[in-house]
Amino acid sequence: MKIAFATSDNETIDQHFGWATKFAIWEIASDHANFSGLAEIETTTDKEDDKIEARLKAISDCTIVYITQIGGPAAARLVANRIHPIKSKDDEKIQDAIGKLQETLKNNPPPWLRRVMNK
Repeated sequence: MKIAFATSDNETIDQHFGWATKFAIWEIASDHANFSGLAEIETTTDKEDDKIEARLKAISDCTIVYITQIGGPAAARLVANRIHPIKSKDDEKIQDAIGKLQETLKNNPPPWLRRVMNK
């Protein structure tokens, strides 16, 4: 499954969803993880709906997005588009988040994650 990470440096999850200008995209399974590319966001407006739409379009093929913060309207739009937002804490390294996710996938993933995996 494809996972997006809101990042400023392609190493750390350190961006708010609505202000992120880059998302590192990774293809992740329980036994491997491959970097797929970088989605860069260009918005020329401060309108919240336009900002959300630009970011949603950039990560539309992802099933999970890791961010530091996200507003309610943006979270609702992600969920409506079958993208699950996960808040990361303390500038977590992308590699650490990938490792934790892979451990969860190997063991007993929660029901929401099982549904995502079967998508």
